[in-house]
This record gives sequence, structure tokens and C-alpha cells, in this order.
Amino acid sequence: MRVSTILDYIDNGHMALPEFQRGYVWNRDQVRGLMLSLYKQHPVGSLLVWSTESKDADFRGDGTLAPGIVKLLLDGQQRITSLYGLIRGKAPEFFDGDVNAFTGLFFNIDSEEFSFYMPKKMAGDPMWVDVTKVMQDGIGPHVTALGTDPVHAPNLAHFVNRLNKIESIKNIEFHIEDVTGKDKTVDVVVDIFNQVNSGGTKLSKGDLALAKICAEWPEARGTMRKALDDWKKAEYNFELDWLLRNVNTIATGEARFSALHTIESEAFKQSLDQAVKICNYLLDLISARFGLDHDRVLFGRYAFPVLTHYIGRVGGSISDEADIRKLLFWYLHSALWGKFSGSTESIINKDLEVLEDVDGGLDRLIEDLVLWRGDLTVKPDHFGGWSRGARFYPFLYLLTRTGDSKDWGLGIPLKKGLLGKNTSLEVHHIFPKAQLKKFGYDKAQINAVANFCFLTKNTNLKISDRKPEDYFKEIEDKFPGALSSQWIPMDRSLWTIDKYPQFLHERRKLLAAAANTLLDSLHIVAPAATSTNIQQVNDAPATVAISVNSGITTDEEEQAIQKLRSWMKEQGLPAGYMEYELTDGDYDEVTVVLDVAWPEGVQQGLSQPVAVLLDEGAEVYRIAGEKGFRYFTVIDDFKKYVMREVLGEHYFGLPEWANDVDGKMIPLLDYLLARQVSRPVCGYEFQSENGEVIGELELAWPEKKIGVWTQRGNELNINTRLQGWLVYDMQEVLENPDLLNFALEK
Repeated sequence: MRVSTILDYIDNGHMALPEFQRGYVWNRDQVRGLMLSLYKQHPVGSLLVWSTESKDADFRGDGTLAPGIVKLLLDGQQRITSLYGLIRGKAPEFFDGDVNAFTGLFFNIDSEEFSFYMPKKMAGDPMWVDVTKVMQDGIGPHVTALGTDPVHAPNLAHFVNRLNKIESIKNIEFHIEDVTGKDKTVDVVVDIFNQVNSGGTKLSKGDLALAKICAEWPEARGTMRKALDDWKKAEYNFELDWLLRNVNTIATGEARFSALHTIESEAFKQSLDQAVKICNYLLDLISARFGLDHDRVLFGRYAFPVLTHYIGRVGGSISDEADIRKLLFWYLHSALWGKFSGSTESIINKDLEVLEDVDGGLDRLIEDLVLWRGDLTVKPDHFGGWSRGARFYPFLYLLTRTGDSKDWGLGIPLKKGLLGKNTSLEVHHIFPKAQLKKFGYDKAQINAVANFCFLTKNTNLKISDRKPEDYFKEIEDKFPGALSSQWIPMDRSLWTIDKYPQFLHERRKLLAAAANTLLDSLHIVAPAATSTNIQQVNDAPATVAISVNSGITTDEEEQAIQKLRSWMKEQGLPAGYMEYELTDGDYDEVTVVLDVAWPEGVQQGLSQPVAVLLDEGAEVYRIAGEKGFRYFTVIDDFKKYVMREVLGEHYFGLPEWANDVDGKMIPLLDYLLARQVSRPVCGYEFQSENGEVIGELELAWPEKKIGVWTQRGNELNINTRLQGWLVYDMQEVLENPDLLNFALEK
């Protein structure tokens, strides 16, 4: 069937997308690759459709189906959606994704290159044509313009041929395989869909598991999205797979999504409703008891599937206060020690096995936690991490919201119930960053968790970058006890910057004691299993002991990362995971938090894991590298990687004059531009003494008589010597760019 006919089928309701299909996930590179293959008439695969009665068909979108037999697209959604968007100039009715992935594709009729619109590169250049306009308006306007242009008219025949090849993509035939017959029930078709798509554009395990459910209950995905949207409004950001995992443990008692394949839609619907209610119950409980009231401080979220399973089996809520405390004790310790930071499915399944007999289940969960972890005592060194990515950062927030911590500007308790509805807390550096930096402390020391406290916004602004030795006395005089309520050592000799390491050491001891008091108030583990006596901890030397974690440390970093994630979405690519945690070492003691990461690659399953790490230490880089991550320390460098290596925009980030340079020279141009060398002449014609053109230099600095060319021969070599020129071979300077840089600096 021709592409144009397929699109007509979509418009008139004879072809649609089954409800169990996921949304559009392709990025610009995949769209460009499809168009290049079609332009070159390379095979791009067949389509698989399910022919069924329209009255029985559950389909995506707000359109209507034609009466009679309709074709539901099982395999080929990404390709057909891309072509529809490029040819029609809009998304189809069933679309669910990012239109930027196929919006603004241009074609260069000279170089035969597909690229998405870049004003500096394409504006005013008749060689670049809008693919969608060619599809909709035909080639006539371009032929007329080129035919009257004296520069391009001589090559008009070539250009017309290439424009025709673009327009004729609409006439390319797709082979269609049809799944038909009364025996092809929804279950059979979903099995076919899952088998086919397991080898195509990578589907998550959750997507595959949802396919059968959505086939029987078309509203499933939308119902789940509504729950996720409701949580987002409450400032909790959860992924669909996370919610599905909670549903799964309720419906099947299993963590693995494959268990959902045997669940009927009605049972799934009931389990989803129950999972949402229980998750809301848990969020309310954790927020009310611990003040963990937004996404940034909600740690241990993969403990939820275990808890939803347990609470579902005991009736949807817990009335016994002792059991509530045990549940919260287990949750906090699971979060603190990173219990679910490894192989999540297997760890959840092990806990579900412990809960097979629900009676005494919480006690057995705690016993198993002790066997896994050993000593559950919080020690001062556990507060030795740094940055907001440290595992004990949310716990510091928790201590602030649950204890008697007071604001230093208002003197009021910082418990959630005692603050205004719209009042939020900000991180305050007790010893100001600027002052510590002047004193020679490094980033890890400056952003130590023990140097953080939480205050209202106005108080944080009012204190600004004043030294503790100046503002602590004022606070204590005005609000006695406010400092100690935030675990500030009251030995005034420690309030000076030269005693900063000792201050941190003493504050960590106070924080650890407060942590153990809180945890012991929830549940006491038998002394034979673990000790909770904080006094047993050795009084370590007063040094700034920093465990490796890091992550986003400042508001400026967070804003930069958020802007980058928005930029990624604009490119039709996944935004990445903020503060992605890696584990290193036994019991996940040492963690590394990556500012933003793509653990499955920017193109999931097709490229290596990547991360952006802003202003981190050597250990963070080491562990990220050992874990297989390619990392970037400058956002612009990461953008170059995305545009050049992922999306194929090879000249991205270069000045306009560089577009005429051989693509192999791009690494050299990056090197030279970073060193702010003077602009070279591109395509410099090298002349002999009598004015004869004997060669062309790719790059040249005539005033210095220095150049680079791609194929230097003996004749040119002799002439350059005679005229005093220094000409490098391209390969020579690519391998050692310092040669050229040193020559230009002379």
C-alpha cells in the first residue's frame, strides 16, 4: 500500500492505532534516518495490521472509525506517525508524544542531507527546502526560483531530480502483513504485538505488560496518567512504571511485570484503584509524620510496592499505632541504606516472599532488614555526605519537620502543620559558601550535609552570607534555643571559619543522636541484633570526612539542569533522570549521585549511558566511568554530543563560516575555537609566484602564512617552502592540534 493511501486511510477512519499501543517515542535522529532511507529507496520494513470489525475495535485518539473492517496498526506506528506528520504537517488523531520530533525537517538539494531547521545555517539558502512544503505544495515553487537564479540554473536538472525523489516518497509502497480471522482474539493479537515489538523500538517492560490490559480495558493508560498528574500537582513526580509496579504487587503478589499477563482487566482495574488509594494513604502518612511533602525529599520510593502489597492485604489502611510505627521504621531504614537502589525487582520479590504470611509480616520485614544490613545505628559519619543528592539530605529535612526545629528569623517551629499553606523551606548554608571558598575549602566541604539547615525563604535571604560568629549570637539572644533546635553545637569557639571542620564533626554527632532517637521512637530492634547506643561511636578526629555522593548542590545548578532537560524535550529526546543514584561498595554504603543521567542512553538501548556532572570531584567521575557512563562536565559539550553524535547535526555549535569546512576538521575547529584563535579563511586558494592556483587550503591564516589542507603533495610542499608558508596536513594536526596552535601563537 502506498504511503499516501495509508495516510488517507488514517484520515477517513479505515486505519487507526489500537488502544493497547503506547505513544510516539521516536526522536529527530530516527525521523531523519527514516527519510534518508526512503529517499535512497532502501528497505524500511513492512507494516503489521490487525483487520477487525470497527464496532469491536478499541482505538486511540478522538477520531471516529469507518464502518465495517478497519486496520489497527500493530507494528509500524513510529514510521507511519512520522510520515503523517511530515507530509500532512500535523500529528494524526491518535498521536501521543512530542511533535518536535518531526517538525521542521529540511533537505539540502545540493548535498542531499536531511537536517532539522537551524536559522543560521539555512535561512536565505535556496539549497535548503522544507520537506513538508514540498510534500504539500509540490516542487513547482522551488523549480521556478532555481530556474531564474543564474548561480543555480545550470544545475537545475539535478535539483529537480532530487526534489522529485522527495515528493515521490508519498508513492513508496509498504508491504502490509494482515492479521485476520475470527480466531485472532484480542489476547492473540496482543501476544503477536508483544513478540513483534520486543525487537523494535525498545519498549519498557511496563509498556509490554500494559498492552494486554489496555486491549481489554482501553481507559487503563489514561486512568494511570490521571493519577500521575494528580500526584504531580501535589509536587510528587512518579513514573508510570512505578505506579504499575504498585498495581502489580497488589494484583499478583509479584514485582515482575510478566506476572500481569495472567490478570484480567477487571482485576487490574480494582488493583489500580486500590494501589492509588494506598499510595495516597502512604504519602499522607509519610508527609504528616515526617514532613516529606514534595518530590525532592521523598526518598525510598521503591519501598512503596512492598508497602502497598502489605497494606492491601490488611484492608487498605493500618489502625494499630504499633504497626504503623513498625511500617515507618522499616520504610525509613530501607530508604536510608539504599535497599532498593540495586536490582529492584528481585529485592522487592524477596520482601514479598517474607510477607507471604501477612501475620507478623512487619516484624519479619524488619528482621530481614537487619540480616541484610546488620547494624541499623545511624553514626555521625553517615551525615558526612555532601550535596542535596546525599542519602541523608532528605533525612535532615525529615528531622527538621518532625522535631522542634525553629526558624531563625521568626522563631516559629518548622513543623508542617504550623507553617502557612504556601510556605516552603529553603536550604541554608550555615557557614556561607562565599566565606568558606575564600578560606580555601573545596566544594565537597562547602556543601557538606552537616553545613545545611532549613529556613523560611525570608530568613534565608536576611542572613545571606553573614558569618555564624556574627549572626548566631543575635539569633540566640532573640530566640533562645533556636540554634540548638537545629543541632548547632553551642560551643561558641566552633562558630568561626577556622574551626569549620570541628563544627561539622560536632554537628554530625548531634544529628546522629537525633536520628537514632527518632528511629528508636518508632521501634526498638533487639540489642542482640544491632546496637543503637550512639555513645559507642569513637570520637573521630575533627576532619571533614566526605563520603562520595554529590549531585546538584546549588539553585543555579538545578536551574541549569532543568533548562537542559527542557532543551532535550524540545529535541524529541528523553529529559533524563535528575539526581540519578549509583551504588559503589558493600551494602550500598558509598553512593554517587549524577546530576542528570540517561542510564539506557539518550536513544534507549541504542546508545551508551551518559550523564552530565557539573563541578564534581574526581571520585564521582571515576565511579561514573567505571559504571559505564560517558559523562560531560559542561552542558554545551553535552549538547554538542546530542546534536552531532545522536541527531547528526555535525556542525552544531560552530560559527556559520565553519559550515564550508570539511566535516573531518570539526574536532580541530572545536579545539581552536576553545583557544580563541583568530578566524581562518576557509577554502583559501593557494597561488604560485606567477599567480597560478596550485591548490586549495582547507583553513588558512594568510597574515601568518599558516594553513591546513587535506591532500598535500610534493609540488605544493616545494612551493610553500619557496613562499615561506607553513602548511600542515589535516591528519597531522588532527592527531596533534597543539602543533597548529603553537604556530599560530608565535
